[in-house]
Amino acid sequence: MQVLLKLILLCGVLASGWAQAMQLTATRLWPSQDYTRITLEAAAPVAYKHFSLPNPERLVVDLEGVEPGPALDALATQLTADDPYIAAVRVGINRPGVMRLVLDLKTAVKPSVFALQPLEQYGHRLVIDLYPIQAEPAAADPRPNVPQYKRLITVAIDAGHGGEDPGAIGAAGSREKDITLALARKLKQKIDAQDSMRAVLTRDGDYFVPLAMRVVKARALKADLFVSLHADAFIKPHARGSSVFALSENGASSAAARWLAKRENDADLIGGINIDVKDPSLKRTLIDLTQTSTINDSMKVGRSVLKEIGGINTLHKAHVEQAGFAVLKAPDIPSILVETAFISNPEEEKRLNDPGYQDKLVDAIVDGIKAHFDKHPLTAPARLTRNP
Repeated sequence: MQVLLKLILLCGVLASGWAQAMQLTATRLWPSQDYTRITLEAAAPVAYKHFSLPNPERLVVDLEGVEPGPALDALATQLTADDPYIAAVRVGINRPGVMRLVLDLKTAVKPSVFALQPLEQYGHRLVIDLYPIQAEPAAADPRPNVPQYKRLITVAIDAGHGGEDPGAIGAAGSREKDITLALARKLKQKIDAQDSMRAVLTRDGDYFVPLAMRVVKARALKADLFVSLHADAFIKPHARGSSVFALSENGASSAAARWLAKRENDADLIGGINIDVKDPSLKRTLIDLTQTSTINDSMKVGRSVLKEIGGINTLHKAHVEQAGFAVLKAPDIPSILVETAFISNPEEEKRLNDPGYQDKLVDAIVDGIKAHFDKHPLTAPARLTRNP
């Protein structure tokens, strides 16, 4: 009788534990060569523990107070064979009240697991980032500056938003992150077709890149120019036109510019970064020591690009505006942010989705960049290319 009573009490405790458990409301998997992100969303915070296992490589995440459900089951179906880091996703009950998520890995990774508070359209999120373990890239070998070589101009193209952060949403449902990626890819193709120019993308897929990391990438590539592409929304749907922005040392040039900079800088909160990571390389990137000269160069190239864009679209402002955009804070790379049009304006949203208009837009940006470097040629021999 005593044994039976204990068994009844134990069953009651276990049942109580499951009664308090919750199901995840959504799961998302964002693969890329840079890193793969898994997002687990719930109505309340998810307690968790995680550890790695070798031979074969695995990452184990125990989700406390979580029970089986459709969202968790759907995670494995989102995995594709070409994911750079994950070979398989397995989910099962580890013990009462604890679901175990096992990621079978293709290679050793550096995991980062962290929680995010509810924000905008998202509830509580548990984020699992899988970063490659790799050696520091070797410095490029210098080439002799001889007559048969000429200066290669490197342009870093930054497609705004991505992954967890969709950016602005148009009236017809267009997402800013999709528009900017399409434009960035076309812009890269156009720049690569130019003599003595090459382009690199800060992201080439639907995944989130923290703002400071976009700057770090551009500096690692020794870019000569950083161009961030956006298609934002405004509180008034009739707002229209293209704009070009540069960084400001002394506040925003207008209330709208200040509002827009805050909105763009909030991308890190929406996309989700691990604020507990203290990376000195990121911190150094945002320290302004000799910014004035770089901002002056940014204003020059911004005016050149704005002039060309004005030939194909209405300008929201006829001059380059300035504000404290985090993504423009490279201390040594001229950087501009191009608001291609207002996705919140139904007419402009339609144009932004038109391949023909996209081509005209990127042609204008390329023409502006070329006009700037024709007038202000680079002299430093950092990157050289052979004459044809």
